[in-house]
Amino acid sequence: MVVPRQRPPRLIRPVREPATVPPPLDGPWAPADVRLDRVDVLPLPDGAHGPEDVLVAPDGRVYSGDEDGRLWWWPADAPAGSPSTLLAETGGRPLGIELDPVDGTLVVCDAYRGLLRVTPDGAVRELTGSAPPVHFADNAAVARDGTVYFTDSSDRFPLSHWKRDLLEHRPNGRVLAYDRRSGRTEVVVSGLYFPNGVALTPDESALMLVETATHRLLRVGLPDGEATVLADLPAYPDNVAAVGDGTYWIALPSPRLPIVEKLLPHPRVRQLVALLPDAVQPQPRRYGLVALVDGDGRVLRTLHGPGGAYSMITGVRQHGDQLWLGSLTATGVARVGLG
Repeated sequence: MVVPRQRPPRLIRPVREPATVPPPLDGPWAPADVRLDRVDVLPLPDGAHGPEDVLVAPDGRVYSGDEDGRLWWWPADAPAGSPSTLLAETGGRPLGIELDPVDGTLVVCDAYRGLLRVTPDGAVRELTGSAPPVHFADNAAVARDGTVYFTDSSDRFPLSHWKRDLLEHRPNGRVLAYDRRSGRTEVVVSGLYFPNGVALTPDESALMLVETATHRLLRVGLPDGEATVLADLPAYPDNVAAVGDGTYWIALPSPRLPIVEKLLPHPRVRQLVALLPDAVQPQPRRYGLVALVDGDGRVLRTLHGPGGAYSMITGVRQHGDQLWLGSLTATGVARVGLG
C-alpha cells in the first residue's frame, strides 16, 4: 500500500530576515581530510536511490531505506558492491532509523506515515500516524526507557517540497516525544526552523538538535524544552548520531549557499523562486561533508569529499573504526575507515 502524498500549499509565506554570510570552510572546517571521495559503496537494487539514513545494529546488520518506501539491510562486514536484502515496505518514505533498546525493534521516521515500528521479520506498525500531531517525521533518538524523541520538520510542507519550507524561513517545526507505555505523543519544543537531526546526551538530560534552515546546532534541555544555540554551522545540517562518549557526528548535505542567504531580506523574490521548476532553483553543492562535535558544539574533526564522489550526505553513523553514510540522492550507502 502506498500512502497518499500530501498536497503542499502553492504559495509560501516568507518573512523578511537579515541577510547572512556563509563562513568559509577554514580552521577546524578546512578540507584537510578528503577521504569522503574514497568511500566503499554498498548499492541498493537497480533503480533504487535515496538511502537517507543509516543504522548499524548490534546484530551486525546495516539498515537503510529508499525513496520508494522500502527498508534494506547489508552485513556490516560485507565487501563493497554487496547487494542488499529487503526487510520491509512502509508505503511511505523512510528517513531516520533508530534501534529501540527495550525490544530491539527498529523505530523509523516515515515522512508520510509518521513514526513506525518495524520488527525483525519485517512487520510494520504505525505508532503515531501521519495525521496531526505528526506532519513530517524526520529523525529520532530513543531513550533507554523506549521514549522516542523525534523531529517534525514542517507543519506546512511535505518532504517532496522541503525546499519551500527553507525558502519560507518560518519556524514551522518542532520536536515531539512518543511514550511507548501510554502511546501518547507530546510536544517537547516548537517554533523551530526545519528541525532535523536529533540525538540524546549520554545522561539523557538533553537533546543535541540541528535546524537545517538556520544552520544551527542547539542543545534542548529535558523535560523543559529550553533551547540553547551552541554553534552557527558553515553548512546545512541533516541527521545527527551520538557516538556514546558525549560526541556526535553531524551529516552536512551541502555547504551554505550565498545566493539563498542573500535572498533572506527579499520575501517577494523568495516567493517567486519557490514557484520556479526545481531544476532552476538554487541547488545544493555537490560536496561530501560530516563533522564530529562535542557536547558544547566544538568541532573535533571534519571529513570532506570536495569531488562529490559521495554527496548530499544526510545520514552518518560510527561503528567501531568505521563511518557509515547515507544520502538523499545516492544509489547506495557508503562506508569509510576512520583510522
